[in-house]
Amino acid sequence: MHRADTRNFVLRTRPLAELHYERGVAIPAGVSYRQLLVTGPPGAGKSTMIRKLRGWPDEGYIDLSLDNWWKARALSLRPREIHLGFPCRGYRDALAVFDEQWIKSLTAPELDLARVRIPPVKRRFYSVDWYKRYVFEFLIPAPEVLFDQRRKRQEDYGMHHVDKGVSLERVKSQLLIYQMAAYHLCCSGLSTYVREGTESVPLEIILSESGYAGTVTGTSQDT
Repeated sequence: MHRADTRNFVLRTRPLAELHYERGVAIPAGVSYRQLLVTGPPGAGKSTMIRKLRGWPDEGYIDLSLDNWWKARALSLRPREIHLGFPCRGYRDALAVFDEQWIKSLTAPELDLARVRIPPVKRRFYSVDWYKRYVFEFLIPAPEVLFDQRRKRQEDYGMHHVDKGVSLERVKSQLLIYQMAAYHLCCSGLSTYVREGTESVPLEIILSESGYAGTVTGTSQDT
């Protein structure tokens, strides 16, 4: 796997040609809401989306650096909110963006793409087709929108330690990891979509002909 150039890549998206609605939520054509795994940075609206889908209320967690994460019990009940553990350069164990090591790090951890494990391709008739079982939906608002949402959440409730002292730069660094992970999973063949907010429609990720490019600074929608 190539190391991502983290200088000028922008995660690009475009509207899907066909959508359908389940439980009042726009979903890509051919996808069932029971396939959905909803993920994204803190404050992006994952719990709200799961409530809209009337999915499983308990949150799940998967470590993308582990073999067979795709067999985790947390993924057996869907639709579900899933937190991701990311392999990062300089860290032996995967980090979630709400982990203390992440929050207290002086520089934002960098996603180590080479350590992200990918499910095997179905080769036998009775094998599980992991690429059809799951559909990842990444909630990725614009940085300024997400920052305002988290700052308001902290002012109103003050319950989330991850929001304490939140800054726009921290929000951008966390969005970067999720954007790069979404792009990587999509490049690897897993069904992966982006939604800019809980009231938005899912968007298709545009893959670059040259493969991985770098710092994901935000999503842009091609019209």
